[in-house]
Amino acid sequence: MKRSTDRILTTHVGSLIRPPELLELARKRQNGETVDERGYQECLRDSIGAVVKRQAEAGIDIVDDGEFGKSTSWSLYALKRLGGFEQRAIQPGADPFARGADRQRFAEFYAELENPHERTWSKVTTHDAVCVAPIRYTGLDELDRDIANFQAALKNVSVEEAFLPVAAPSSAIPDRRNEYYKTDEDLLVALAEALRTEYRAIVDAGFLLQVDDARAAVTYDRMVPPASFDDYYRWVARHVEVLNHALEGIPEDRVRYHVCWGSWPGPHTTDVPLKKIVDLILKVRAGAYLIEAANPRHEHEWRVWENVKLPEGKVLAPGMISHSTNVVEHPELVAERIVRFANLVGRENVIASTDCGFAQEQFNRRVHPSIMWAKLEALAEGARLASEKLFKPTASPKVEQLAQS
Repeated sequence: MKRSTDRILTTHVGSLIRPPELLELARKRQNGETVDERGYQECLRDSIGAVVKRQAEAGIDIVDDGEFGKSTSWSLYALKRLGGFEQRAIQPGADPFARGADRQRFAEFYAELENPHERTWSKVTTHDAVCVAPIRYTGLDELDRDIANFQAALKNVSVEEAFLPVAAPSSAIPDRRNEYYKTDEDLLVALAEALRTEYRAIVDAGFLLQVDDARAAVTYDRMVPPASFDDYYRWVARHVEVLNHALEGIPEDRVRYHVCWGSWPGPHTTDVPLKKIVDLILKVRAGAYLIEAANPRHEHEWRVWENVKLPEGKVLAPGMISHSTNVVEHPELVAERIVRFANLVGRENVIASTDCGFAQEQFNRRVHPSIMWAKLEALAEGARLASEKLFKPTASPKVEQLAQS
């Protein structure tokens, strides 16, 4: 895993906004319309090539494929690649995503935000995922296609490294129901072992593996109350153990671990503080930790690193720009944020990233595409400004005397 040895490197969390032509074909496929499969695959390949090139042009050093090959969301895509699950329509009033302390406090806001007549995105969750048979990985063909498309796209750009995002066991197929395994714990372990196939294939292909785990933090809002913080803490701790089990055999320096508090544009007043779970985050066997740090609810948490030591040899890739606001951060602000972290954990241990992805599901987006690219360009420019401050050569005493005279 590359480090910021002579300048601050840049990356992002993964999901990028799909182009209109790819979305048109994807919508037709989702609606059951006849689509020329060869045409779709060509469009997907060309779209990945274009988005990789655009990342490089924006100044992003560590790029991905935009997650364009995932036909649903960043976590539900696993349903397409795992056998053993059955989808059933969610019964009225039983939507598992329609709960949480934040939603209760701001019920009127969420009702307006998710008004089906006003929102500009599709509803991701319309079905429950029920485990009815042994879980097994069945998505190698789709995964191999994504790897091949990404490898082809990388031949036409010059970047530092490349990564592919996947879902952590706690985040893959959230709110799944168990009707096959004796216990939910048995299901979780089986899910982790099935996902290991995907994890290893990505690393074996030469890419960095990014494990996305928004559920680790988001579950607090949905669990506490009525459960206690200790209940939640034990839940996260167990899922960290299971994730490490899934990562067995994969070198830590090939793994990035991403934690955020959910991408939705809500108040987030009931998010769990970073300081209460940072010890568990650092137990994940990863070489880099990508943690939300730019939005107004979590920007102050850079001070956590005044008291928490980043483990030796690890990299911190905090969010320097937000995915959820249309305001484009000024590069000088980005540079200030980078310098804060560099002064605490060391400049070589910081990579500038984003808070979260810009399109968690193919038909969902948080900002306009033009704003997304402007933000990534601001991130790159901010990293350049920070590098000038952090890596400025120290003048020799003789040169300083000459300058003073």
